[in-house]
Amino acid sequence: MFLDRVKISIKAGNGGKGSTSFLHTKQVANGGPDGGEGGKGGSIIFKATNDLNTLYSFRFKKKFIAENGGDGSQKNQTGKNGKDEIILVPTGTVLINPKNDKIIADLSEDGQTFVALKGGVGGHGNAFYKSSVRQAPSFSQMGEVVEAKEILLELKTIADVGLVGFPNVGKSTLLSVVSNANPKIANYPFTTLYPNLGVCEVLGETFVIADIPGLIEGASEGAGLGHYFLKHVERVRLIVHLIDVSQSDGRDYLNDYLVINQELSKYDENLSKTKQIVVFSKCDLIDEEELKSRIDAFKKKYKVDEVMCISSYTRDGVEQLKKKILETLKKIPKKESLKVEEFDFDKKDFSTISIKRHDDGSFEVYGGRIENLARGVIISDQYSFAYFQTKLKEMGVIDLLKEKGMKEGDTVIIKDIVFEYVE
Repeated sequence: MFLDRVKISIKAGNGGKGSTSFLHTKQVANGGPDGGEGGKGGSIIFKATNDLNTLYSFRFKKKFIAENGGDGSQKNQTGKNGKDEIILVPTGTVLINPKNDKIIADLSEDGQTFVALKGGVGGHGNAFYKSSVRQAPSFSQMGEVVEAKEILLELKTIADVGLVGFPNVGKSTLLSVVSNANPKIANYPFTTLYPNLGVCEVLGETFVIADIPGLIEGASEGAGLGHYFLKHVERVRLIVHLIDVSQSDGRDYLNDYLVINQELSKYDENLSKTKQIVVFSKCDLIDEEELKSRIDAFKKKYKVDEVMCISSYTRDGVEQLKKKILETLKKIPKKESLKVEEFDFDKKDFSTISIKRHDDGSFEVYGGRIENLARGVIISDQYSFAYFQTKLKEMGVIDLLKEKGMKEGDTVIIKDIVFEYVE
């Protein structure tokens, strides 16, 4: 089964807890804080590989979780860093934020990696909080808890050349005779249910060619399977446009060319600017005089200088077409990767402070900077809570609350910490 679009859930590892520990030796009479830092959580990393050509492996496994960081321990030992979760995807996979459909990354090169979510930072051990006025802090900090996120994977086939045209014009047959591909071939609509890729060798050089499933009128609006597969044409540098000049399916070969180009243009205006080689297929099914007449009519109507004629069945014209494709590709630069929005999918907030007042008169303080501070608070520990209150003053939170109207006796809520303000 071919799968080229799937939504999965990813979660980086949480940071490990800092340790609360005190050194006790004969050489140190009163001991001292020696709690180590928590380890960093593992990250979620996507890696492109040419060994895959479908997202089928994600059909059943859709949750990926990196390892949590280890907890700190005594003697200032830092916890072990969590193992990264490396997710292999086919080269050509695009990562999309499903909340706004923005492209996060375009993994268009074999071996290319992208860190989608960074692991949580480890919490400080009690040794971190030691100071001249706080010689024996009996509290440490929890590790950062990382939120799970959804991400959309979409595969856009990586190929130099894309074969396009109506169903049954001979794309799969042509692919089978010019490359190492073995596509399914039969004479009914939509035989090709997914793009087939093959490597074509000519004059000692190679290029990748893709058989894009048959398009029909209305494909760009979702008719048939067209819209589902049009995205696979986006990356190709050269389009080989196959037209059944024999009209064996009862269609008008002149109209076929117009309809397919209209669908490409409607889907993506840039596709209409992609270089094309027009190829008449199944030329063995009509006599030479009729073939010449249809070529002349086509050139006159569409102002096309060159039309190549082939028969995949007899192999007539196939070698010439391969050489023409190679010659044309040498003049066309590789397409750039898709434009990635400059924003951080994994942006972490360690700076904001916000305050809101509830209907009952209480004040709630929230924001990234506050949440980071609250990770180190142990209400039951007087030293920990005293440190917390001191930091609130240093950060200007108390002044901000007063500006909002806080008075002595008012209730303040920070995360799951609730206390009464006293002057």
